[in-house]
Amino acid sequence: QVQLVESGGGLVQTGGSLRLSCAASGRTFRNYAMGWFRQAPGSEREFVGAISWSGATTHTTDSVKDRFTISRDSAKSTVYLQMNSLKPEDTAVYYCARDRVAFRVPLGTTPGAYEHWGQGTQVTVSS
Repeated sequence: QVQLVESGGGLVQTGGSLRLSCAASGRTFRNYAMGWFRQAPGSEREFVGAISWSGATTHTTDSVKDRFTISRDSAKSTVYLQMNSLKPEDTAVYYCARDRVAFRVPLGTTPGAYEHWGQGTQVTVSS
């Protein structure tokens, strides 16, 4: 059974930084791409970024490009989302998710490409 647990959310001022972590259980973490999504109140779940199973490839959506960075540590079965230069519009619940398909290329960018989800962590950016 795969379990994902996010942490690191909180309240930060505009321009600040946060690093989200997503710890995964299970021995097959290293075989799957991992994604980050976010959902603001009244909005659909939105793709933020993803990292390939090997860590060699990452992809972030245009609205966070050059501000957010995704990385993974397979030894710790953990994926990270480093968020810099935060803006009020980044306020949302952030979720990590594991790909449905091992060794998938290219990276999935829709929620349907992922099958295991964490409980989410709230990020609030004050103006």
